[in-house]
Amino acid sequence: MGFAFFAFAIAIVIRANIGATSWAVLEVALAGIFNITPGTATVMVAATVLLLALTLREPIGWGTVANIMSIGPWLDLFLSLIPEVNANLPLQLLFLAVGVISMSLGSAIYIGVNAGAGPRDSLMMAIARTTPLDVRTARGIIESTAVLIGWMLGGPLGVGTILFAILIGPGVQLAFRLFNMETYARKKLKQSSP
Repeated sequence: MGFAFFAFAIAIVIRANIGATSWAVLEVALAGIFNITPGTATVMVAATVLLLALTLREPIGWGTVANIMSIGPWLDLFLSLIPEVNANLPLQLLFLAVGVISMSLGSAIYIGVNAGAGPRDSLMMAIARTTPLDVRTARGIIESTAVLIGWMLGGPLGVGTILFAILIGPGVQLAFRLFNMETYARKKLKQSSP
């Protein structure tokens, strides 16, 4: 279920047409460069991010692999169903808010089932575990880096992208609180510390 939340979040923010989610800026740019769908680009990027998390010795599970294999196809499906919004700022901002909420809830749901976090969340947890940064800061840095690279490659950067990058860290942290995941995250960080 968390995977569908993620794909829905990415698609609805793209369709808001005020910039894409942080990672989608990169993935849409790569889709254009390689003439592939955004969903296929999502799979490629997720596999690369997983390799980074593995270098930091972050444990993975079946959910990590399922994340890589399922979000891309879900994304392409949602992109085919959600209409693009133009010249309607209130609706565009609503799409953005729904995207942040959906992405935050998706993170808490699938990390909470302990099946292995997705690649981006694995990298977030690895950075929080191996540095003095908390989850919110680690996620913000990761999202901002993806935006910068995507923008340099011609991805759809906009005010929505900037707002998403700012809001996703606090959103994930709030979702962790709602699902009592902060305790879980701290425990996981302590267990995996050398």
